[in-house]
Amino acid sequence: MNRRPTGRDVAERAGVSQATVSLVFSGGGAALHRVSEATRERVLAAAEQLGYQPQAAGRQLRLGRTGMLLLAVPNILGPFFARVLAGAQAEAAAAGADTSQGLSVVVSSAWDHAALARAARGGQYDGLLICSPDDSQLGGELPDDVPVVFLDADPALGAGHPRRRTQQLDVGAGMAAAVTHLRALGHERLGHLRSVESAHTFRARQAGFEAAAAGADVREVGVSVNGGLEAAREAARALLAAAEGRPRAVVCDDDIVAAGVYHVAAELGLRIPEDLSVVGIDNIVAAPLFAPALTTVDLPGERLGAAGVRLLAALTAGEAVPEPAPLPTRLVVRGSTGR
Repeated sequence: MNRRPTGRDVAERAGVSQATVSLVFSGGGAALHRVSEATRERVLAAAEQLGYQPQAAGRQLRLGRTGMLLLAVPNILGPFFARVLAGAQAEAAAAGADTSQGLSVVVSSAWDHAALARAARGGQYDGLLICSPDDSQLGGELPDDVPVVFLDADPALGAGHPRRRTQQLDVGAGMAAAVTHLRALGHERLGHLRSVESAHTFRARQAGFEAAAAGADVREVGVSVNGGLEAAREAARALLAAAEGRPRAVVCDDDIVAAGVYHVAAELGLRIPEDLSVVGIDNIVAAPLFAPALTTVDLPGERLGAAGVRLLAALTAGEAVPEPAPLPTRLVVRGSTGR
């Protein structure tokens, strides 16, 4: 076929009416129950053979939905956000297969609050997934009629709003587990490379650190986790350069920052973990490849992205959705920590 296949082509191939094809690709619900399972499978097989995809514009006119979801992340280069995107896309694909309506996740990291508000009002997206936003006032700038799910964010953003929910990670408990692990190894002189970003996730990490480190000898240095490896190296030098009072263990607010500690430790001739124990947060794909492998708190980014898509789909369908429980985190102990 030298043109784009249409619903009429699918109907002819499957031996059904165009109305039946429309019902199959209607996105589910009561209408789809009027089509037998055998007919539905025949229509889907014909569509696959022809390479047919229902046009988004027509679907929007018919259903009031586009099947497009916007995932906004602070930094597309961040390994954690890649995990969130992977989980969101996998869940969207599964949801599309279940409902015969394609769902797509579009990711953006070049946004500010005004840009998100414009995207929400434009009608191009059925809803927004906003991951690790910096500003607790963000919710007030978004239109009330657009479903929004905040990921790894301040629970106040979704509180009391029927079309907004917040899916948290229990990052505070993860940070507390990291500090408790170090203290159980006998480390009472602790360093903390603390994010200077204002996002709720970093406030939660700080609270978890302070609670678990109470009574220990603590030295903290601020670092921009969005500044990459060089910012991490600079902060690590500030923490480790002076031999007097140097911490014997360092907790980092993410794994890229921990990589900076590895670099500076090598420059200073410090062995990990013999001279310095190091713990990160995120459990990025490269964490086991550090030498030695990095002890870190696993933040389940894939589960976070998938949970966000499920919540957004339910909100879009007009369902009553309770505020979800935080997703658990876990400490993964590897070779970078010792006595």
